[in-house]
Amino acid sequence: QVQVVESGGGLVQPGGSLRLSCAASGSIVSIAIMAWYRQAPGKQRELVATITSGDSTDYAESVKGRFTISRDNAKNTVYLQMNSLKPEDTAVYYCSQDVHNGIYRGRYWGQGTQVTVSS
Repeated sequence: QVQVVESGGGLVQPGGSLRLSCAASGSIVSIAIMAWYRQAPGKQRELVATITSGDSTDYAESVKGRFTISRDNAKNTVYLQMNSLKPEDTAVYYCSQDVHNGIYRGRYWGQGTQVTVSS
């Protein structure tokens, strides 16, 4: 059993910053790709950023240069540093972690954390 818990969302003014965290716990041998997604009201969930076990990163065009994804393998945690936030960044942010428990690999999702960018 693996649990994934996000934290760090909230209300921020345009131009502000937030840092999201997502920690996995339970039966974990290794974690491959960690990722952040977001879903705004009335829109489909979109991929925001990914990071591999080798620390290779990739970003959606809309967040390049403003968001930074990083990971701490010792803590099974992925972070999303969000700077220069815009109202269009408002969404529920979800993380996913591709976990290997020694027997099989599965993708586990957090419950989501709300980010609201508004003055």
